[in-house]
Amino acid sequence: MKQRVLTTRASLPGGGLARLASSADVVTDAEGVSGILALGNDRVDAALLDAAGPSLRVVALASMGYDAVDQEAAAERGVVVTHTPGVLAETTADLTFALVLMARRRLGAARDSLAAGQWDLFRMGDYLGLDVHGATLGLVGYGQIGRAVARRAQGFGMRLLHHDPYAPADTLSTSVDLPTLLAESDVVSLHVPLTPATRHLIGAAELAAMKPTATLISTSRGGVVDEDALLRALRDEVIHSAGLDVFEREPMGAELSPLVGDPRVVTLPHIGSATEATRAAMVDLAVDNILEVLAGRPARTPLPGSAASPGAPSLA
Repeated sequence: MKQRVLTTRASLPGGGLARLASSADVVTDAEGVSGILALGNDRVDAALLDAAGPSLRVVALASMGYDAVDQEAAAERGVVVTHTPGVLAETTADLTFALVLMARRRLGAARDSLAAGQWDLFRMGDYLGLDVHGATLGLVGYGQIGRAVARRAQGFGMRLLHHDPYAPADTLSTSVDLPTLLAESDVVSLHVPLTPATRHLIGAAELAAMKPTATLISTSRGGVVDEDALLRALRDEVIHSAGLDVFEREPMGAELSPLVGDPRVVTLPHIGSATEATRAAMVDLAVDNILEVLAGRPARTPLPGSAASPGAPSLA
């Protein structure tokens, strides 16, 4: 008899879901399942784990982020939790750099002005942004994605700083403390997981410590930034601009964050990894993790500190 695996989505990119269905019964109810295939924003709490019961062995996220999982509850039940590092870093770094360019150069506001029929005369003072080439880029978190962004920044002749207790200086970037990074960076880009230690890591005090010409970029998790403080900082011109792919409340539907539509903010709906190839690779890796655990083998990419992966979490 095939083991039962719960999937939180009936359709996913690529062929991973079909491959899973060839080896397991893919179901939409949790009772008696051995595995769960979920997305990064799906809440996997004690209630869901209990609904699955003692047969549950693995929760596989098609996501690099894992803050929506109750890891303590999973560990208590001996459930392995996995995620998908390694397959989305380059794609997310592309999107990160797109946000840097759009926010610094105010490309979104210029596009909107053109679409609204407001470009009636060439004026030297219209749509003025700030240079990216030669600027200082500060990376908060210097894991796979942070390093991929650093490689792209080389082509723009940027000076690179990073803050990450797990990552020393290298040939690309200088390791500094957070206050130094905030004070010296023209662009601050966030690449950390959402944990109790990083929730609202960037708040009013940190924004005030940045240059008035600085840009804040986040492609990590919305909760890393205090959005109310960011909105005030932008409206009071404490910083120049921001580019956000993530928000504290996701998805939004029609109830938009006040940051959406602000002329100094470029906002996107959490699409950092959204290419056909990358999303398919994420699903494939999640399926691989499920199949490995159900076959009695170690997961390929368990979370740091998960049942199959002892160790301290690092910044992503």
